[in-house]
Amino acid sequence: MSWQGLRERVAAQRDRSFGLPVQDSVRLGGARPVRLADFDHALVLVVLALVAFGLVMVYSASVALPDNPKFARYSATYFLSRHLLAIGIGLVCALVVVQLPIAFWERHAGHVFLLALLLLVIVLLPFVGKVVNYSRRWIPLGIMNFQPSELAKLAIALYAADYMVRKMDVKENFFQAVWPMVVAVAVVGVLLLRQPDMGAFIVIATIAMGILFLGGVNGRMFLLIATVLVATFAIIIAFDDLRRERIFAYLDPWDPKYAQGKAYQLTHSLIAFGRGEIFGQGLGASVEKLHYLPEAHTDFLLAVIGEELGFVGVASVIVLFFWLTRRIFMIGRQAIALDRVFAGLMVQGIGLWIGAQAFINMGVNLGVLPTKGLTLPLMSYGGSAILMNLVALAIVLRVDRETRALMRGGKA
Repeated sequence: MSWQGLRERVAAQRDRSFGLPVQDSVRLGGARPVRLADFDHALVLVVLALVAFGLVMVYSASVALPDNPKFARYSATYFLSRHLLAIGIGLVCALVVVQLPIAFWERHAGHVFLLALLLLVIVLLPFVGKVVNYSRRWIPLGIMNFQPSELAKLAIALYAADYMVRKMDVKENFFQAVWPMVVAVAVVGVLLLRQPDMGAFIVIATIAMGILFLGGVNGRMFLLIATVLVATFAIIIAFDDLRRERIFAYLDPWDPKYAQGKAYQLTHSLIAFGRGEIFGQGLGASVEKLHYLPEAHTDFLLAVIGEELGFVGVASVIVLFFWLTRRIFMIGRQAIALDRVFAGLMVQGIGLWIGAQAFINMGVNLGVLPTKGLTLPLMSYGGSAILMNLVALAIVLRVDRETRALMRGGKA
């Protein structure tokens, strides 16, 4: 159905429902809790398929890690059980979040953003933040280590959507509509670069910029901001020896100077894809995961998929993420078509988050983009990431459910 047809259908339904007012919270059958059956089954199945596929591949990629003296105290199923725990916590949180009306998130968007900023400050404290591989990104919480940058990704989607709704009347004015958002993103960026975590900063900047663009900010202003942002990243790279070396290594990974140094992960990732060919070496048969490819169960999970399941396995993952991102954007557009601008922009921000991070991770694994420490959403090992991915997608499902209810006249 075309968007014009959708608008006409919505208008007709409004007439039949005696001019039902458009709102960001729809009554769903009184006090009856929202059930899984109320949602887009295809979306739920794709998400569960990615999570389940990721679980299998995390186990395959991590099963040999205890052979490394660094992980000798762990069992072969340690990372599998930790990943299962994170998925379980994420699903429980998602079931709670999906009960909350979207009006709740609109009211508290600023509070969530401030909470994310506070946690980004707390994680930098020497006696709080946990250091792994020279980066201070995690807050130990007993059963898991929480990464504030993952909350910040959701927080910026909420805050930017709420911000654009509030600034809709002045969106053509740079200093009233754009500059405050630029400052907010810059503050987040400074805190993330202190960890350091440039990958998360890139994703968060993409979410914020995308929502500004989709919210209707003047095209010339958007191009100006984008240019400044790209220039900022270029300057950061130019004045950081480590990042600059990574760029050179990315441009020529097989150079002997880089192959055993800054391009080590990339070269072994490419070897893994090459060994996989069309159908792969078989599930569990990866050689690169045997202590050749670092972070095989996290940032380079796709390379293990490529080696064990070949082109077919990698293509399947790409198709699932493409479908998921497209469906999320469709849900956002449907909400905006009903004048639920906050809900629509927020959902599209989440779509940018999932889509952009998946694209960057795949690009890094395939050597299309410079090496960056970003996980594959819903699939890679990482408790905070899987938790926040599932919470964000629960919000998407809630928006979809409320939109469907509104199109039926406000009745579940």
